[in-house]
Formats: sequence, structure tokens, C-alpha cells
Amino acid sequence: MGHETWVLASHNAGKIKEMEQILAPFGVALKSARDLDLPEPDETETTFRGNAALKARAACEATGLPCLADDSGLSVDALGGAPGIYSARWAGEPRDFGRAMQRVQDELADKGASDRTARFVCTIALARPGQEIVFFEGEVAGDIVWPPRGPEGFGYDPIFQPHGHVRTFGEMTATEKRALSHRARALDTMIATEFKP
Repeated sequence: MGHETWVLASHNAGKIKEMEQILAPFGVALKSARDLDLPEPDETETTFRGNAALKARAACEATGLPCLADDSGLSVDALGGAPGIYSARWAGEPRDFGRAMQRVQDELADKGASDRTARFVCTIALARPGQEIVFFEGEVAGDIVWPPRGPEGFGYDPIFQPHGHVRTFGEMTATEKRALSHRARALDTMIATEFKP
């Protein structure tokens, strides 16, 4: 199997590390947008797919290399799918996910919502020079719990308890979460497609 260099259009250190570990066995060396000093484009689209494509295309045009980008977020059913593509924005600047988790809880309380089902959704876009962008999607369903539990993971992990489990993503090790996560599911689909034996 040949060695390829791909670019991950992300400045998120946690995400970069996770992706590096997953792709290394397939002979892919990953560089990040941070390594290459690429600007972060404004996420002006209204869907996960649109934003992932926009980030992958911008990085591919800037580097001439295959580029991966993902857009992911928490979609709460009783909130009509919010925060969805605005998941990071709910945390404000500088990012404060404590505040973002509180907002999810407050909005559910304001609605008097008994339905606490939610899903983490991830769309990965792969842009190769001169080719159509391809998409890979993954999601994991669960419930919003309160108060937050666990110091692991990032973002909304401490309030998300996947169905069939008694712990939140915030209480799971990286390996345990990797086996279940929306990003892992999207990546598994990509790997099965792109690295066929």
C-alpha cells in the first residue's frame, strides 16, 4: 500500500489526533490546517454536508492534496434539531461548552420537554484534486442527561448518554467512545470505501 499525504481541514487538536491514529494504519500521513497555516473559511452553509464540503474544497484548492473535513454537532429532537450546525457557536467565543450545555438544558426546560432524545451527527467530506467531493455520514443516538457527567471527551460529551449505555461520552475512555461515536462511524464508512482490499 502506498503512502499518501492528506490534509485535515481542522484546527481542533483533539480531532486531529483522533484522525491521525485512525488513518495511520492505511499509510496516510495527516497534516492539519494548523500545520499548513491554512485559514479557516467561514461556515456559511446551512447543513453539515455543505459546511464539510466548503472546508474540504478550500483546503484542497490551497494545497493540491486530498483533503478531509468534517462538520459535526449535537441535534436535540425536542429543540427541532438544534443546536445542530451551530453546536460550536452555542459555546461562544472563547469556546465555553459549559455554557453551551447549560443552554441545551435551559431550552429543554423552557419547553417543558419530556423527550430528551438526541443524536450526534458527523458528515465527512473528502475532496481530491479534480474530482467530485464524496461524503461519508455517521450518527449515534442517545439522550441528554443533566447534570453533566465525566471529564473525558470534548464539547457536549458530558451530557450525551448513548442508547444502550449507562455512561455518558464524558465518562468513557477515548477507545470506548471511538467504538461508538458518530465520527468513527463516518470514518469506518470512508475507510471501507477508500481503502478497499
